[in-house]
Amino acid sequence: MTRLISWNVNGLRAVVTKGFADIFTQLDADFVCLQETKMQDGQLDLEFEGYHSYWDYADKKGYSGTAIFTRHEPLSMSRGLGIDAHDHEGRVVTLEMDDFYLVNVYVPNSQDGLRRLDYRMTWEDDFRDYVTRLDAAKPVIICGDMNVAHKEIDLKNPKSNRRNAGFTDEEREKMTQLLEAGFIDTFRHFHPTEENIYSWWSYRFKAREKNAGWRIDYFLVSQRLAPRLADASILTSIMGSDHCPVELIIN
Repeated sequence: MTRLISWNVNGLRAVVTKGFADIFTQLDADFVCLQETKMQDGQLDLEFEGYHSYWDYADKKGYSGTAIFTRHEPLSMSRGLGIDAHDHEGRVVTLEMDDFYLVNVYVPNSQDGLRRLDYRMTWEDDFRDYVTRLDAAKPVIICGDMNVAHKEIDLKNPKSNRRNAGFTDEEREKMTQLLEAGFIDTFRHFHPTEENIYSWWSYRFKAREKNAGWRIDYFLVSQRLAPRLADASILTSIMGSDHCPVELIIN
C-alpha cells in the first residue's frame, strides 16, 4: 500500500513554525507533495530521515513553488512543462517511478478580475498535453492545488461565485477536458455525492469556522489505475495553512 499526500502549505517557512515536522511524521506517507512553498533554494534546511526531496522554485521571491518528499528514489525527476513561457514560476515537479509518473502541480490562479484567465487557458492546454504524453508511456498520478472547484458540489456558495476565479465556466471546462483525456478525480470516485467537504477556506469572514470552503486540491489518476485505488480523503482537521492536505492510498 502506498500513501500519497498533497498539501498547499501557503508558505512553507510559516508552516514549519506551526508544527509541520510533527504533522509530516504523523502523516507517515510515502510521498508528500507541497505547493506554494514560497521559497528559494537555500532559504530553509528541511530534511526528513528516510526521504529524498525534489524542488521547483519560482524565479520571483516568495512566490509559488512546489516540492516532493519521497521515501522512494525515482528513476528520474524533471521540473516544469518544458515550455519556457510557463517554467519560471516553480509550478511542476515530476517524478518517474517504476510503474507510474507522479506530477505535483500548482495551477496558476486566474486572479481578481480574471486578469490571468487567458494565460490560465493556455497553461491548462499545455499541461493537459504534457500529462497525456506521460500517460502514453506509463500511468500518471497528478496531485496539487488545481485552483478550480469542478462542480457546484465542490464549493459552499456556487451561485455567488459563478464568475470568480476558480469557478468560471472556462476553468471548469478545462478540468472536464482533463478528466476526459483519461483521468479519474479520485475523491469523487470514492465520494460521488458527498457535500460540504472542502480543502481550502478563505482567511476572511471566519470561513473555515463556518466551513464555507472550496474543493480545489486534487488527486487525479490515469483511468487504468482504477483497480489499484484503495481510498481518497480530505484531511480537514489538519491546520497550519488556508488549505488542508488531501490523501490518496493505492495498492
